Amino acid sequence: MAATLVWFRNDLRLADHPALTRATERGEAVIPVFIWASEEEGDWPPGGAHRWWLHESLHALDTDLRSRSSRLILRSGPSLDTLRALIDATGAEAVYWNARHLPALHARDAEVRDALEADGIAVRTFASRILHHPDAVETTSGGPYHVFTPFWKKLRSQLEVAEPLPVPRLGERRAPASWPESASLDDFDLTPVEQDGVDWAEAMRAEWTPGEAGAQDRLEHFIEEALIEYPTERNRPDKRGSSMLSPYLHHGELGPRQVWHAVNAWVHNGAMREAADVFLSEIGWREFGYHMLHHYPDLPMEPLKAKFADFPWRDDAEALERWQRGQTGFPIVDAGMRQLWALGWMHNRVRMIVGSFLTKDLLLSWQNGARWFWDTLCDGDLASNTLNWQWVGGCGPDAQPFFRVFNPITQGEKFDPDGTYVRHWVPELTELPDAYLHKPWEAPAEVLTEAGVTLGSTYPEPLVDHAEARERALDAYQTVRSS
Repeated sequence: MAATLVWFRNDLRLADHPALTRATERGEAVIPVFIWASEEEGDWPPGGAHRWWLHESLHALDTDLRSRSSRLILRSGPSLDTLRALIDATGAEAVYWNARHLPALHARDAEVRDALEADGIAVRTFASRILHHPDAVETTSGGPYHVFTPFWKKLRSQLEVAEPLPVPRLGERRAPASWPESASLDDFDLTPVEQDGVDWAEAMRAEWTPGEAGAQDRLEHFIEEALIEYPTERNRPDKRGSSMLSPYLHHGELGPRQVWHAVNAWVHNGAMREAADVFLSEIGWREFGYHMLHHYPDLPMEPLKAKFADFPWRDDAEALERWQRGQTGFPIVDAGMRQLWALGWMHNRVRMIVGSFLTKDLLLSWQNGARWFWDTLCDGDLASNTLNWQWVGGCGPDAQPFFRVFNPITQGEKFDPDGTYVRHWVPELTELPDAYLHKPWEAPAEVLTEAGVTLGSTYPEPLVDHAEARERALDAYQTVRSS
């Protein structure tokens, strides 16, 4: 019996998986394959938190497949060589996959397709990663959009989102007579090694359930419990107002079409429509990231606004490390960086705060932040990570103006007014009164003593004076503003 290979990548689900569905329709055996070839991802191979999630997600996908009399074949090595070896071993006549929209992988996939077709293999690729093709949306004068609002307005006006595909029927009649050899998932060495008895992934395991079932549970919970209040609660890190779907979308355990239709199916009145539209604009921002990366493949390291190539960023390894470790002396910043380290995720409002602090208070480049987030985020999506960091650094498409400098004190007081978020992630400040929680250096000595806080010992002195740092940032901006 002939066979079709389905090449899984970051689309680790069974529902709404066009390549898998169409492969089953061929009437042949279907062999799901995942190839670990991180060196093919160019300068941005998966980071540490990403790798942990990938390990868990691949295990969940294999379990789901086995419950349907199938399995996931794991291999490592160059993708083209590996696919050819599997074709030789199975007699496969076709290879199907869902497209990825990253510069290095776009070129890799084109090479693989051309080579396999030259071998006489039928190759088909499908869209499932994003809702639109990046070339399909243009400004009225032609070319890509640089501003989100008109981009999203244009995309929504022409967007027709097809209904998600159900899980295809696999079963014994879609299994090959014999399965090809598979590597062990442990061979990929994706999980972090405990050091000095510290389990780096402990908090991630407690928070997340990687895999398609976990993705559906998270989506359903968000729609039922939090979506109606999303327009206001999304900015409160002390509340569970975020969807927390980004890791599932990044690894493809959930597709954007599934989110789109689930959210729209929930709408029954005007208030629901407003909340749904606010949330769906976040899906739009994700689309905008892919739109920009497609048209400007150098964005991960080069600012869109050319004048920022000469921006006088500082080089301060100690300050960067204190920011990375959540030891800046600014509680809301430290809480965010510690949440990132523990969960592989950070609340979006706090991402903006810590990003502004890095690029403006510390005057360290946005590329430093992008690299650190890439290694520590479970949802380290190159398009979104790049867009967000260029936004906060003032140098990208539709960016926050560089002269807008977030005050970490007032941001903390506004969005974490009761200190719930800070007290959770910066427990050494738990006993500090609300009035001083976001600015402990202003607390009288007796208040610090009573709270068990010793600045410079139990909690660091502030790394900078925010007012002075703001002026320094604005002075630096003047050097490139007119160029």
